[in-house]
Amino acid sequence: MENVIDLGLMVAGPAGAGVFASSLLLGKTLMRHGFSVFVTNEYPSLIRGGHQWAQVRAVFGGYSYSHRKTVDAVLALDKFSAEVHIADLKNGGIVVCDEGDAPTQADPRVVAFPLRRIVKEEGGPSVASNTVGVGVLLGALGLRIEIAERVIYDQFRGKKEAAELNARLLRRGFELGRSLELGVRDRVMSLKPAEEGRSLLIDGNSAVALGALSAGLTFFAAYPMTPASPILHFLAEVQRDLGIVVFQPESELAAINMAIGAAYAGARSMVATSGGGFSLMVEALGQAAMTETPILIVEVQRPGPSTGLPTHTAQGDLRFVIHASQGEFPRVVLAPGDPYQAYVLGNVGLNLAWKYQVPVIILSDKYLGESYWTLKDLPQLGVEEGKVSRESVNGTFPRYKLTEDGVSPMVFPGTPGSLVYANTSEHDEYGFGTIDPLKVKAMQEKRFLKLRKLREEAERSGVEVYGDGEVLVVTWGSTKMIVLEALRRISGVGLLQVVWLEPFPKNKVKSAVHGKKILVIENNMTGQLVSLLREHLFLEPADVLLKYDGRQFYPEDVEAWIASHLEAR
Repeated sequence: MENVIDLGLMVAGPAGAGVFASSLLLGKTLMRHGFSVFVTNEYPSLIRGGHQWAQVRAVFGGYSYSHRKTVDAVLALDKFSAEVHIADLKNGGIVVCDEGDAPTQADPRVVAFPLRRIVKEEGGPSVASNTVGVGVLLGALGLRIEIAERVIYDQFRGKKEAAELNARLLRRGFELGRSLELGVRDRVMSLKPAEEGRSLLIDGNSAVALGALSAGLTFFAAYPMTPASPILHFLAEVQRDLGIVVFQPESELAAINMAIGAAYAGARSMVATSGGGFSLMVEALGQAAMTETPILIVEVQRPGPSTGLPTHTAQGDLRFVIHASQGEFPRVVLAPGDPYQAYVLGNVGLNLAWKYQVPVIILSDKYLGESYWTLKDLPQLGVEEGKVSRESVNGTFPRYKLTEDGVSPMVFPGTPGSLVYANTSEHDEYGFGTIDPLKVKAMQEKRFLKLRKLREEAERSGVEVYGDGEVLVVTWGSTKMIVLEALRRISGVGLLQVVWLEPFPKNKVKSAVHGKKILVIENNMTGQLVSLLREHLFLEPADVLLKYDGRQFYPEDVEAWIASHLEAR
């Protein structure tokens, strides 16, 4: 560990002060120096105003899994931030702020500079003081200003004047920061910068969208809902370049109905929302199941019930998505734990929907969706078309034909000579409504035949195991990253991440937990993963750690909790 450099930086200030832009500038600059970078943020659900902060964790010689409780430096963009976030400093840490924002009571950990005066001298808008502050931190850390300037020009691509202004402001802050000395400065200055273009700083929302694109996504509809809205923003920006259709209708119900209609016509479709929006989509979820129309739904969780905490994180929708809609039908629920998995499962999810003609739900959360991690590369993934038929039958096509695996050939409206019926009521093989008990039973059993192959898929790739030991922590979703960060400092403990929640990979999980002391960690109040372990394996964990205040766990708290169980053995 002595060769590892571990940095924690925070930017804090009022909404509109450039808090998030500053954190990404810092994160990308550190990544281009060879650091593994993680960036997360917190902001209130307000149209205007409110306090925000973003934390940048950067590790050289290791991987940056998550945030931690304390940081080496805080860039405070107002007086409130300068006073409040002193408490987040490590020993020897500093707060950088403007001269006018220094706390009333002098504190040697607070270093004030004329950030706003420099912006005024350069003729920039007052908000640009954040760029000067970032420059101060870069200088204090001994980072290379030319690398940060390239990040600036990348961020302001196509806006030459803004790029040049911010580059000047950055350099002026950098010169001021060189007068400071953080403890790691000499070690950082000796680093050889990474080969640029070899790493990617990406959030979970963008990653899942890229994964769906790699699986042939052609239609996306969504009504804006935090924290899933960035998926809509990202796809809207690239739709013309990629030749896809992105549409924002009047409601979440309209969005999923449009996606179902597009899929019925042959477009590989996806929607994205949060728990409240998914609640509105539930009626149409059953429609997709009954018509056996393939659709991918991304549900980025936030706390509920009702509006809950719109800009915070939770893992409270697991049972909801597994059982949503009336009646019984097969579905798939997948939960990525990091952007790499989000990318892969975006691809897998859309392909599964078309392969088995079932609704597939990717269950993400705010922490994963809006945080950024460093990735070295993303694999090339492809499209699985499924049972798509293009032959003419010169009549009504048996869209719901009984087959051995429950998956019927699919033909799209407009195929010459073929009539294609879809029916949201129970129907026969041709889509005509029926109440015949024998046909009703046959159709229900046909749909559930798909579960045989889906369970096999779940057993093949439904879990991920990290490390080994007599104690095994079981978790799901983004909480995996917190546990991995905690286990960095604990030996003799393994981690089991359940990726497929429905169908549940019970044989794989049963094998992994055999003979272990089981601890479960999840970000909800009722232990929803625990309920699945009880249901499928009759397994009662030795202990459960839950959190439900809208924030992810801190690794330090997880470390202490796991350590207490190791001491008790």
